[in-house]
Amino acid sequence: MDDLVREWTSQLLDSGNVAALIAGVISLVLVLGRNTWLLLRNVVTIAHEGGHAVVALLSGRKLNGIRLHSDTSGLTVSTGKPTGPGMVFTLVAGYPAVSLLGLGGAWLVTADLAHVMLWVCVALLAAMLLAIRNAYGVLSIVVTGGAIFAVSWFATPAWQALCCALFSWFLLFGGLRPIAELRRKRAGGRAPSSDADQLARLTGLPAALWLACWFLIGLAALLFGARWLLLMPQV
Repeated sequence: MDDLVREWTSQLLDSGNVAALIAGVISLVLVLGRNTWLLLRNVVTIAHEGGHAVVALLSGRKLNGIRLHSDTSGLTVSTGKPTGPGMVFTLVAGYPAVSLLGLGGAWLVTADLAHVMLWVCVALLAAMLLAIRNAYGVLSIVVTGGAIFAVSWFATPAWQALCCALFSWFLLFGGLRPIAELRRKRAGGRAPSSDADQLARLTGLPAALWLACWFLIGLAALLFGARWLLLMPQV
């Protein structure tokens, strides 16, 4: 493990990619800042609910709709067997989806495929728009998709890479904060129907274990994503 850390540290120092490091710091500030987080958490909610929706469809459930709310909460409704693997996988998918999307974005940026990341995001948001069932949700998807489309259409390749790096960092950091928030809510008895609590009732495994698993997935994604982003082609 020590050798791995030394190897990664050496690579990061040799890359000299200050722009990617600055993008990471900015993203961390946006996630930790109270006012910025209240606004940008909507993006995390979109990714979270999108994760539920995709896995629900892949597991054979019928997707009835997605709602995004102004308090940055969301709800994905699907029809199917109320127990069993399909329901479990659907509930599990929300929190890791944010971090895994950030990890995928980091890989694409490092592979000099930022334009692919932008168009994939636009396509996913367009597909998600078809499932949205409330006005605020439509507004959130349109604004987010519009911003990403503008970057893909008007920005130079260098700026596209930086914007995608910033977005990937944001998802990697932003995937962890909601897990910590849920832990605090559960400690205060304010989230009896959370994904973790529903999974506890379905599987018999404690909700705290699911929270720990999600956090470890998010942390691993952050570590690997950070390494990729800091080694991205310099702009």
